[in-house]
Amino acid sequence: MEHGEKLKTAGLAMGSDFKVQTVGGAEKTTKTFANMDTVKHIVKDWNAMSKKAANLTIDQYGPPNEATESRLIWYNNGPWKRTIVYRDEIPHDFPQPHTDVIENYINYNVPIEKFSELAKFDGSVIVERTRGEVSSRCDMEAANILALNLVNDIVTDKLSVEEAREKYCEVTSAFMMNRSAPYAEKLQFEVSKDEKYDTDVVMIADEMMEQAKEKVNEVIDDNLNNGRLH
Repeated sequence: MEHGEKLKTAGLAMGSDFKVQTVGGAEKTTKTFANMDTVKHIVKDWNAMSKKAANLTIDQYGPPNEATESRLIWYNNGPWKRTIVYRDEIPHDFPQPHTDVIENYINYNVPIEKFSELAKFDGSVIVERTRGEVSSRCDMEAANILALNLVNDIVTDKLSVEEAREKYCEVTSAFMMNRSAPYAEKLQFEVSKDEKYDTDVVMIADEMMEQAKEKVNEVIDDNLNNGRLH
């Protein structure tokens, strides 16, 4: 990439950041639904666990909003910001052998000092600091509900990592034996529907940034002169 193009790209990125932080619109969700004939065609050749997760999610929430050869995606379904069912399985042995095929997302800001604890708790809990999200990936939605309830308990200091892992096993066993298991049935805390990004802090604000701004202004002036901006 040429020097000028690098600066132009950096300047455009700065402009995008300013726009998103002032007027919003960072994330858009698909409002339409995928054609179910297409979905069935995609899923028919998936492995048994992925196919099972896809069919259970369709039964519960209806057709996905997006469908590709490797995943089905729902937006704002039930308590979730986003749900993805994957064709490809990830092996996972905690708390018992299974494959991860469904991922459920919520808006949730995790304090930085809690990141390591959540990693120790469950390797299939994914924290996205900048995006302000936490997700859990497992073999069924109930397991993700359980994991996220325990994430909240760890973050709020109700449970240690070791206690949370023990409770995960206890609740999983109760759920599978059809006994009362509220932690696997419903999120036990309030989840915000509003995004709250952790944008961190600006650390580069020198000559490079000024040159990037100048490049963007050059592009805007050029487009105006050539009638490409209105």
